[in-house]
Amino acid sequence: MAVTAALIVGLPPTAVPASERIELPDIGTSARGVLSTQREQAIGEAFVRALRKEAAMVEDPEVETYLQGLGRRLVAQTDDATQRFSFFVVQDPRINAFAAPGGYIGVHSGLVLATESESELAAVLAHEIAHVTQGHIARRFEAASNMTIPTLAALAAAVLLASASGQAGAAAIAAAQAGAMQFQIDFTRANESEADRVGIQALAGAGFDPRSMPTFFERLQKSVQYARRPPEFLSTHPVTESRIADSLGRAEQYPYRQTTDSLAFQLVRAKLRVLSAEDPVQVQRDFERMLASGESPSPKAGRYGHALALKRSGKPEQALTEMRALSQAEPSNTALLAERALLEQAAGQTGKALELFRDGLALYPQDRILTFRYAETLLAAGRPREARDALVAYGQDREPGPNYYRLLARSQDLAGNLLEAHLAMAEYQYLMGQTEQAVQQLERARREVRDDFYAASRIDARLAPLKEELALLKARR
Repeated sequence: MAVTAALIVGLPPTAVPASERIELPDIGTSARGVLSTQREQAIGEAFVRALRKEAAMVEDPEVETYLQGLGRRLVAQTDDATQRFSFFVVQDPRINAFAAPGGYIGVHSGLVLATESESELAAVLAHEIAHVTQGHIARRFEAASNMTIPTLAALAAAVLLASASGQAGAAAIAAAQAGAMQFQIDFTRANESEADRVGIQALAGAGFDPRSMPTFFERLQKSVQYARRPPEFLSTHPVTESRIADSLGRAEQYPYRQTTDSLAFQLVRAKLRVLSAEDPVQVQRDFERMLASGESPSPKAGRYGHALALKRSGKPEQALTEMRALSQAEPSNTALLAERALLEQAAGQTGKALELFRDGLALYPQDRILTFRYAETLLAAGRPREARDALVAYGQDREPGPNYYRLLARSQDLAGNLLEAHLAMAEYQYLMGQTEQAVQQLERARREVRDDFYAASRIDARLAPLKEELALLKARR
């Protein structure tokens, strides 16, 4: 049930008779001794960089913060406390999710929108988490241990993209496989069933409805008969009646618990709906219709989506009126507060916007959503040094992503710190899969500071490993 299963090799999973029962051996740890944790992590990091280079990622602090929080809640129920995890959203209308080496788990925006409850989204993440913690991912890469990390990562990303775009994907696969032997990565039925079992256990422990896993599987399976093309999820995550029955039987072992979707889940679904819409005016009308008819599962999320749609369709004043009311009704919600402040700034109320951010950060220091949006507003207000200071303080104890380095590079540049701007932009380009551009960025910086031994040494220390990786990438082509 992951990109590293049938999706990576582009092969259909083996058909399984519906009547066949599945044994569940505990097969979760033997691969760790063959594929080191460090190599698995490096493959995962390279995979995400390769994916960012070719696919549209949702680099939105509100979406990122929610998904990371949901993932951590589930990971806390696992027995593997040392495994790192990172969760992200790919902007793609198809219904799919995948796991990659190193604990990287992605979901398509289409899958988030297809879920009818937070427990269903949690069920998908829990299953993918289980593939990682049970060693399924590591085991599937053992046979390819002789490949370079860039080759492995590029091949994995290429086959994922191939399922979305035949020609582009085929070209990417050809490039990724140049000079490398083909390898097979295919989960067994026992792997899938073990991931179901472990995922259901994590769901229950995290306070979600464990029945949501078979419920979601069953709804997708039923949708096939009405669709011209089955959901991508089913081609990479084979579901049979036997598997649904087995997972339901395990879920029924846990007492029934009434669960309520969080407001954050509903807000993220509303935001993704607006971000995914081709016609902002039409999505605005859709939210208006849902609010008028009472169809919206969350009136507040419906109003939030309506405000975002109004903003996107060029009606910021109406959007601000809606967001003011929402943020006052939910004063502790940093996503609503940040969106209101951005709209205040767009309406010419920059002082009010900055005041809202400062007040919010006083209550929630270094909150990701508030910090990033605060930095954006400071940059728009011509105050790059304050933006830089806020970002530097935020990044001291965290592992920032590309959105962080993009903002930091801009703030350092506008503040006149050209060396730091070069370094931050190089990190942004590297994380976006643009290794050659990152090397060029560092080489330009190196020429500018050739008489400064400390600065030159600092650049050389970062430049050497990137040059080595670039050489491997070019050798693969």
